Amino acid sequence: MNLDRAAICDLLAEYGALIDMAKFDEWLGLFAEECRYQIVPRENFDRGLPAALVFCDSRAMLEDRIRALREANKFNIHTDRHLIGLPRVLGSEADAIDIEAPFAVYQTDQEGETRLFATGLYRDRLDISGRDLNIRDKLILLDTFAVPTLLATPL
Repeated sequence: MNLDRAAICDLLAEYGALIDMAKFDEWLGLFAEECRYQIVPRENFDRGLPAALVFCDSRAMLEDRIRALREANKFNIHTDRHLIGLPRVLGSEADAIDIEAPFAVYQTDQEGETRLFATGLYRDRLDISGRDLNIRDKLILLDTFAVPTLLATPL
């Protein structure tokens, strides 16, 4: 795949937009067949502590999480708005590229109140071996352990 910075920016923009539009099946399509998705507070990461708030080490686990979101979980109904900063390339190999990008997620509830929900850093390993760019590993480093409510929708 001929990779350029625009393709990385497009992937990140699509990632945030699909979550914001609650198009979770299409969001799942951004991930490689073999993938990992985890949300870790920065303080745990910095101390080398393995505890994650969310840990999915396969596409099937991500699919189960979305199924639970639709069918089982009860959470505050809201809309998300992702603001994703410009990515920084950390390194690359023949079939993957490592990037990081800052993010902020705002949530608006049914009463119309908008509040900052989470900030942090995406650290992604992107699969560049195929025709399309896919997320192989998504590490979401939260700036704080104090997430104000249930982590229902993806970050």
